[in-house]
Amino acid sequence: MKVYRFLSEDDTSAFCHKVTEALSKGWELYGDPTYAFDGANGVMRCGQAVVKETDAEYSSDMKLGAQ
Repeated sequence: MKVYRFLSEDDTSAFCHKVTEALSKGWELYGDPTYAFDGANGVMRCGQAVVKETDAEYSSDMKLGAQ
């Protein structure tokens, strides 16, 4: 099964670390990154989709980051 996650964070090094950690755990980039202004908080936010093949059976309560 292919598992999908969307990672997001304020535009700081924390976002790069979040994506790098996912890549180090076998996740792969999926599509282009996104970048948008969060008007409610007055900050720029980044986003990146990642995917990973896993042998787990899908369940709506599964912890995607733990795969």
